[in-house]
Amino acid sequence: MRITGRRRTVAIAATAAAALAACTTLQQITALRQVEFVIDRVADARLAGVNLDNIRNYQQISALDVARIAAALSRGDLPLDFDLHIGALNPATNQVAARLIQMDWTLLLDERETVTGRIDREMVFEPGVPADLPLTVHLDLADFFQDNARDMVDLALAVAGAGGEPKRVSVRAIPTIQTALGPIRYPQPITIVSAELGATGTSR
Repeated sequence: MRITGRRRTVAIAATAAAALAACTTLQQITALRQVEFVIDRVADARLAGVNLDNIRNYQQISALDVARIAAALSRGDLPLDFDLHIGALNPATNQVAARLIQMDWTLLLDERETVTGRIDREMVFEPGVPADLPLTVHLDLADFFQDNARDMVDLALAVAGAGGEPKRVSVRAIPTIQTALGPIRYPQPITIVSAELGATGTSR
């Protein structure tokens, strides 16, 4: 009887621990879903190596840089590199920190899938504390858009938040969060950012 009672106590303790872990896991998943994500800014944008900082339209690009962009486009290679900074805010009313340990993401421009990437480091979103989630993006515009050099420049400026016709930019992501039961990967992608960048959209 003494052994049976001991086993019963252990079983009850294990069940309670599992229930507590499951409850904590649910709280952490809920916490991440409550985090508000917005595009904060685009920084260090370069098109075929041409710095787009302080450029608002095609006319402001030097003849030498226009020739450089046109030459790259003629080769079918027009790389656009930039840092997309996402602001993340876990509401102050949330009682649990959201702990992100990995995130696979896909960048969409006007609903068109372009490049993918992965954040492979832990980020903790404390309640009420704004956080910065930077994505380093390398995108070859020639792989996804078939326009002339001027239209490509306008597209790049819009994505950089500097000018041009507004473009809808979305980030579709599959987060992995750390929980009391170990890492859990979301089974379905979630859209964590959707905003318009360009002349009348979000700017730097």
